[in-house]
Amino acid sequence: MMDSQSNIAVVVLAAGASNRMGEPKQLLKWGQTTLLGHTLKTVKEIGFQDVFLVLGANFELIGEEVNDKSITILNNTNWKQGLGTSIALAVKYLQQFKAHTKGILFVLCDQPFITVDYLKTMVSTFKQNTNQIITTSYENGKQGVPALFDASYFDELLQLKDDYGARYMLEKYHHKVETLVPPTKNMDLDTKEDYANLYQSTFKK
Repeated sequence: MMDSQSNIAVVVLAAGASNRMGEPKQLLKWGQTTLLGHTLKTVKEIGFQDVFLVLGANFELIGEEVNDKSITILNNTNWKQGLGTSIALAVKYLQQFKAHTKGILFVLCDQPFITVDYLKTMVSTFKQNTNQIITTSYENGKQGVPALFDASYFDELLQLKDDYGARYMLEKYHHKVETLVPPTKNMDLDTKEDYANLYQSTFKK
């Protein structure tokens, strides 16, 4: 385990209803597991001491599929209000029960091409107590998740309550943001067409 990792928590955000997908995307097949299972396996392989999963829509259905007792599952009952509520819930929990946390790495459950090595690079780039934010590059110059926030931003993350997540904070503190480029194109899976195309290209070779 990397020394810089010992005080970092990883939070997997998976509370959405997947309306455009038409079914819970968290449970869509991905290889021998599901999209959520793949993401949890990825973050666990890094060796994080603290792994948290925020669920909301279909809480019981999805929660039943998580068999790893070392993962703390949080129930976002306000999930309809958007991604920001999941971030705020996780931060609130960590402030209450994991006061030693110096940074939080937020990961989405629908980015199966984010690798263990890439997340390790994010963690090794992180310098504690320097007000640093590390984000991931998307196409057209956008920044987003996976993203790693220093603890100095926790109080502001607590105030999030809509579907824009922490986007405005990346603009507000742009001088503190470092953006990394993943080895493969960073994308979310939002529609059945997205999923079918990517599954076909990944597993039907």
